[in-house]
Amino acid sequence: MEVKVKQLQLHLVLIAALALALVAAETKVQSLPGCNSTCGDVNIPYPFGIGNSSSKPDQPCYLERKFKLDCNDSKLYFSNVQLQVLDITIIMGQVDVMFFVSSECNQRPLFAASPPPISISTTETQDGSESRQYGNLYTASFSISSKENKFLTVGCDSYGYLNSVYEEHTYTTGCLTRCYGKKTIIKNGTCSGIGCCQVDVPPRMRNITVEASGFPNSTESLGTCTYSFVVKQGSYNFSTTDLEDFPHTELPLVLDWTVGNSSCDASKSGTDYACKSNSYCNDKDLDYGYRCTCMPGYEGNPYHPPDGCTDIDECKGPDHGCIDENHCRNKNGSYDCFCPKGQSADGTDKGRCNKQEVLTKVIIGAGAGIIILFVVIASLYLTYQKRKLMKLKEKFFRENGGFILQQKLRTREDSSQTAKIFTEHELNKATNNYDESLIIGKGGYGIVFKGVLPDKRIVAIKKSKIVDKSQIEQFINEVVVLSQIIHRNVVKLLGCCLETKVPLLVYEYVSNGTLHDLIHNGGKEENVTWKTRLRIAAEAAGALSYLHSDAFVPIIHRDVKGANILLDDDYRAKVSDFGASKLVPLDQTGIATMVQGTLGYLDPEYMQSQHLTEKSDVYSFGVVLVELLTGEKPISFDRPEEKRSLAMHFLSCLKEDRMFDVVQAGIMNEENKQEIKEVVVLAAKCLRLKGEERPSMKEVAMELEGLRLMEKHPWTSREQDLEETPYFLHNESSNIYYECGDRSSLQNTGYDTSRDHVPLVALHGGSVTTYCNLYKISWFSVECV
Repeated sequence: MEVKVKQLQLHLVLIAALALALVAAETKVQSLPGCNSTCGDVNIPYPFGIGNSSSKPDQPCYLERKFKLDCNDSKLYFSNVQLQVLDITIIMGQVDVMFFVSSECNQRPLFAASPPPISISTTETQDGSESRQYGNLYTASFSISSKENKFLTVGCDSYGYLNSVYEEHTYTTGCLTRCYGKKTIIKNGTCSGIGCCQVDVPPRMRNITVEASGFPNSTESLGTCTYSFVVKQGSYNFSTTDLEDFPHTELPLVLDWTVGNSSCDASKSGTDYACKSNSYCNDKDLDYGYRCTCMPGYEGNPYHPPDGCTDIDECKGPDHGCIDENHCRNKNGSYDCFCPKGQSADGTDKGRCNKQEVLTKVIIGAGAGIIILFVVIASLYLTYQKRKLMKLKEKFFRENGGFILQQKLRTREDSSQTAKIFTEHELNKATNNYDESLIIGKGGYGIVFKGVLPDKRIVAIKKSKIVDKSQIEQFINEVVVLSQIIHRNVVKLLGCCLETKVPLLVYEYVSNGTLHDLIHNGGKEENVTWKTRLRIAAEAAGALSYLHSDAFVPIIHRDVKGANILLDDDYRAKVSDFGASKLVPLDQTGIATMVQGTLGYLDPEYMQSQHLTEKSDVYSFGVVLVELLTGEKPISFDRPEEKRSLAMHFLSCLKEDRMFDVVQAGIMNEENKQEIKEVVVLAAKCLRLKGEERPSMKEVAMELEGLRLMEKHPWTSREQDLEETPYFLHNESSNIYYECGDRSSLQNTGYDTSRDHVPLVALHGGSVTTYCNLYKISWFSVECV
């Protein structure tokens, strides 16, 4: 007996817990964002809703039109049928509403009629002694709940009908009540068939009509009324006084609701499928639409987008089945019980679980200890590696002269032109860890990457291949000097990074490739005009002249070539790549150094003597001029052996008086023929074997600029001899000294002295052997000195 009592108590506890869970689940239902969640004291869960969302005006707060509600005077109504809503449940799929009480009366006033589709049909005799009112509810989307409602008729000698139209067929149920003049035996609270009768509501009743009638010629119904209605169970309690004066015009009724109008299988493939995460579709025992239900272990509103149902923490509730909450572990949709409750009451189960708990704690503790030990070791290792990396960076910074550079930069007066010392992290980030797709150039001394600094500046970052540790101090001096160079035709050095094994240099980014690409690799202008070529040559010569003569410390580039002359968007030249450059002390004209440079551009005298002078740059620039004139590469093994060296082939053609045979087809015309002649002669002068016989870079720059000025101001005839032709120079005070040949000795050299200029260069092994004195050419005159 005691066991049965305990089982009954346990069942009651479980029922109460289930009820609490249902209540808790209902409290978690949600409306859409920006939608009203209540009207009066009624919660409004989605898919029901009022109007449109305030946060998204085009989005309705309801799923379908049948779920659209209105809130008037703190009372909730269906918009399309004007039924007052009392409560909405998601889990059961039900809604409580107030529904009209139908009546038939003899000599009684009418109740107020409700508007369609809830309607009251009223009939009345001619003398007004009888009237009838029928309640109609035409809601095909909702059915009358057969489980939650009862159909009742109240009155003496009365009967009532509940009619339903389903699939164009009418179905009817009802009940009758007789009093037989014995009203005194009727008891309050009972509906046994005397004064009050009731029947169950059949399932799937939609579009209902409720009729109330009294038996004809019955003395019991004379002067009284009959009332018929569908009511929620427990919402109406019969009283004998109701036979004389029925106090209700409306009573609660429960409607079943569903979503959609098709089965689950037909709805799942549609875009308007209503069941969200962690829920499933249910259409069992439903004749219209479907319902969504949370999966076991989940709770909430299965219709609410986007999350739907959420996990239930069973370990927080009373029915997890474990000896206590500490032996329960929650997981999505379920839980694990480490020590279930047993059937014995002597505590042996708890003792067994305590042993298991100790073992579990030992295992968990050991596992946690191993994890903590691993984390500690990993942290120590990472810290060690970080410190090792920092020390390595400090070592490289010190070996690469970082402290020397910092000291020199501090002593600079003009801080606006100071080179910046970048960190390795900054340049790694700027180049996406030196992604190969960002490589914009490769050379003998390093690789150049395109990078973007944090301030959005685009830069070129040169990663050198090798560095001579014995020359670090000179390298630092070069960085300081190059950072001071401010010339529109010299690529600006912005700074360097000294935290890597090989220092990195950061230059301004020039966007349009190199002169080499423009001439040899089919650049954007496939046939570069002579005017553009002459301007590029003049700008590059001006930059080199600046480095040789006007820089704070004279600089010999040592690797002048087309690939080191960059071009911007307007094809303006910018001399770049000072990796092989040397600073020349002011009291010296050259320095002894190991031969470096690019084959085809190297000065032959420098290669033999290893004595580097500024005239070595002049020779290399002469090769660049020949490239501009011929469109050919300095060295090409595709050409015959005698033509492989462009410089030698060019001089050979001049020696044989075939000047125009080497000029690239398509660039020369009658207008620029004389200019091209003069550039040919200038290139030949730059290519003299002896450096002392070559012009200085300043003279080359001035002559090229003079040609450009004459092109802009053609005030004189270019067909006149040099002795008679005034040259326009940079300014009136500038002087240039040219060599000129003896006309009398040139009659047999193949030159027409009546037309051609006197050659300005002597070719070694050529027929020109005598020279006159130097001529001083000023603004408008030529005089022999």
